[in-house]
Amino acid sequence: MKTFHVHVRVKNLNESIEFYNALFNTTPSLVKADYAKWMLEDPRINYAISTGHAEIGIEHLGLQTDNEAELKEIYANMQQAKGTVREEGDCTCCYSKSQKSWITDPQGVDWEAFYTYGSATVYGEGINAKPAPEVMEQWTGNDGKIVEKIEPVAILEGESEKKEGCGTTACNKS
Repeated sequence: MKTFHVHVRVKNLNESIEFYNALFNTTPSLVKADYAKWMLEDPRINYAISTGHAEIGIEHLGLQTDNEAELKEIYANMQQAKGTVREEGDCTCCYSKSQKSWITDPQGVDWEAFYTYGSATVYGEGINAKPAPEVMEQWTGNDGKIVEKIEPVAILEGESEKKEGCGTTACNKS
């Protein structure tokens, strides 16, 4: 089954996590000092937020698949759309190991098609790399503008034992 993906650039991670926790009525399935992700089942959405951008708003949209066959199907659809498909292949991005391709729609919105097959301890590698949270106060961002340092959210007791990909509170309780 495919999952709709939304990645939003936020100014304040803590404030945004509190807002989306209330809106989705659940806590994130993954929280890092510069990133949070909710894997929601109803509606089926991979909703991610991150800091480290001078501008806030939609970073990109996408379609996440459960397997490589679904990814090939979406890739074929991308080939039919007008636009250049940028194949990224295997990569590390958003604390995950994935296989992905990109296309930009006529309005300039980037769309990502990806299959995640593992987790990573870093935000990204290669073109997806960005400084570790502890050096963010010295980082000027991808666009060269100064980025506000945001303190990470404290993880509540039991939160570190969340199951990857589980966006409901019920499935994460002991």
